Amino acid sequence: MKKIALSIILLVITSVSSFASYILIPMDEGKQKNHLKAYGIAFWVLDQEVEVEWLLNYRGGAFLIKNLAPVSAECTIRNVSYSIISNAQAISIKQEIANPQANMEVMKLEKVPKIAVYSPKGKLPWDDAVTLVLTYAEIPYDVIYDKEIIQGNLHLYDWLHMHHEDFTGQYGKFYSAYKNASWYKEQVRTLETSAAELGFDKVSKLKLQVAVNIKEYIAGGGFLFSMCSGTDSYDIALAAQNSDICERMYDHDPSSPNAQQELDYSQTLAFENFKLVTNPLQYEYSNIDATPIHSKTPETSDLFSLFDFSAKWDPVPTMLCQNHTRVIKGFMGQTTAYYSNMIKPGVLIMGENKGLNSSKYIHGNFGKGQWTFYGGHDPEDYQHMVGDPPTDLNLHPNSPGYRLILNNVLFPAAKKKKQKT
Repeated sequence: MKKIALSIILLVITSVSSFASYILIPMDEGKQKNHLKAYGIAFWVLDQEVEVEWLLNYRGGAFLIKNLAPVSAECTIRNVSYSIISNAQAISIKQEIANPQANMEVMKLEKVPKIAVYSPKGKLPWDDAVTLVLTYAEIPYDVIYDKEIIQGNLHLYDWLHMHHEDFTGQYGKFYSAYKNASWYKEQVRTLETSAAELGFDKVSKLKLQVAVNIKEYIAGGGFLFSMCSGTDSYDIALAAQNSDICERMYDHDPSSPNAQQELDYSQTLAFENFKLVTNPLQYEYSNIDATPIHSKTPETSDLFSLFDFSAKWDPVPTMLCQNHTRVIKGFMGQTTAYYSNMIKPGVLIMGENKGLNSSKYIHGNFGKGQWTFYGGHDPEDYQHMVGDPPTDLNLHPNSPGYRLILNNVLFPAAKKKKQKT
């Protein structure tokens, strides 16, 4: 009822002509007090069934919205910078964007996407960068996990984020360092119990079925976003579906002696020709992960650059790369980045450290849907360790690394527009 009432108010206000008829939310550097909450405003407006225009490459990816009092009030409440411009000014901006020589485009966002986060129910928002920034930006989401996916509930959502999961069934390969830790023992017990309840004799088989169901969700038109170990472990699980890559301490029986030869790279979304790290005590899944080279790089030099795409001809990667800077500081994770020679030819690299031959931010199509992988754990915590305190995003309201996450959250709102890619 609140949404209906607010929609009526917005409709009435919209019908009243005004010389100052648009709200412009700038997203360029130094002009926006809180980039992250600005995305929350765009999401909130869409949820009120009001259209948002995303001005790609104009002032850092500004948002243009009808001048409605509730919207400006919400911007003030959330400390989001905005200006009220006349209809003539809005027309002038769109004419500037429409110039064939300008690498800009207007992208209409029409429908608020339904968001799901694949995460264990006991995890707190700050355990994962995506849930942390969704909470900070005040973007609502549902938490789902293995049971919901096995039961076929993914069709209820437009966008899915995979928590820093280990889809191989090796519990993040934390055994060597944390096998005696209470949290590790509890994780193993909980997952083994869940697998049995859902009809699987191994956690690895449960996780594989989850991975396959997610792949089918993408093929049907879903949008997938994942970070850190939820990226390479996902592809490894898909490639290893005809083998057993888990040693005894993970699934109570030995791995296949021919596990490497039994990998099927045709099943993966992003990676190919990778080699498994078969040592069960080594904190690594495969040679996809570029953490070794990044760990030898000084933090001040660990950067990645965003590619500059054509807004008019490549709107999808342009949307996903909207930012107020093209060079972003790197950050570590169990999977920090991806060696570029392990990435399939059809995958789009959107952010890379060319000197290290590593890609940080990649995107691809599968079936009717699309996916994005982003290496690293926390864009504002260079080397996040188990037990570290949570990041306070009040200290990082203009984080370009977190902006990339939120670009992906808004991306499905534009899916009705025919893409040129």
